[in-house]
Amino acid sequence: MRFLDEYRNPELARRMIDKIRSISSKPWTIMEICGGQTHAIIKYGIDQLLEGKIDLLHGPGCPVCVTPIELIDTAVELALRKEVIFCSFGDMLRIPGTSSSLSSAKALGADIRMVYSPLDSLEIARENPDREVVFFAIGFETTAPANALTVLQANQSQIMNFSILTAQVLVPPAIEVILRSPECSVRGFLAAGHVCTVSGYESYETICQKYKIPFVVTGFEPLDILQGIYLVVSQLEKGQAFVENQYSRVVKRSGNIEAQEIMNRVFQITDREWRGLGMIPASGLELREEYLIYDACSRFGIKKIKSDVLSECISGHILQGHKKPPECGVFGTRCTPEHPMGATMVSSEGACAAYFYHRRARSHADGQKRQEPLKQ
Repeated sequence: MRFLDEYRNPELARRMIDKIRSISSKPWTIMEICGGQTHAIIKYGIDQLLEGKIDLLHGPGCPVCVTPIELIDTAVELALRKEVIFCSFGDMLRIPGTSSSLSSAKALGADIRMVYSPLDSLEIARENPDREVVFFAIGFETTAPANALTVLQANQSQIMNFSILTAQVLVPPAIEVILRSPECSVRGFLAAGHVCTVSGYESYETICQKYKIPFVVTGFEPLDILQGIYLVVSQLEKGQAFVENQYSRVVKRSGNIEAQEIMNRVFQITDREWRGLGMIPASGLELREEYLIYDACSRFGIKKIKSDVLSECISGHILQGHKKPPECGVFGTRCTPEHPMGATMVSSEGACAAYFYHRRARSHADGQKRQEPLKQ
């Protein structure tokens, strides 16, 4: 296949669904670890089309959603400083902290700017030499090379009014936390294709052998996801557990070596707090000592903030696959994208937002005229 619409072909999708149903001798629980996959699953009704055969759980596949409240509070504190221009990706602006968000800080007069690349924030630093520019560096392995490259460029160009607030996390340690949970019902994983594009999937092979559970590196279109599910189920039905690469048009086993070298040159592994999962050892990245001058917390003397989590928000259970968004008592009522109580309702990759936009939209359409999944 060469064109996008070929990956959304309804007839091919129906055939793949029939194949999955035909080989499934019992219901299997599979978790996807990518917010983009979650949205595709809900948007195209893949979970509904496989109902009774496959239960799809939504893991911590959204880097915005797993950014802890403490870091949001730190971001707000930095942004409110008069000398600071705070730069961030758009979906971080409305993530709620303890009592505020970056959007609220902007309304109070903070100079907060939405950027599309960390290099944009570096350009803002060049244009504003009398101001301190801070970039909110969030993401999985996917964004770490670009953030590292920006730090390298700042260092090479001697741009000294630039720093980053680091919220980089690594996926494999979080998967192990999920697998160690007594509540875990996951029997197979769809690994995020874009993460593996950078990191490769050798680390998944170690987890696969340790826990005897299959992984399939998967893309983001409906047919990618359906083929990924089919490959996982095929392994489960045969009692096998290994790593397969459905997304071979992009992903290599070793990943992008050059990107990894840039990332490892600037960052080192550290323990990291995850929203909803808690502290996970060796699951994050921090600047190496030689680049600490670009660490915003060090530069501004920010001490670690201890923040409280909203008790009504069950995003932690959702991120671990213990519950689904409609099981939340405030979902779609007191918690909406306009007035979110948790990060999973705000982010464009959040599971709650996926259900709110796509599942509610389908229910509305069904009330007027039956809308066929996968034909959108």
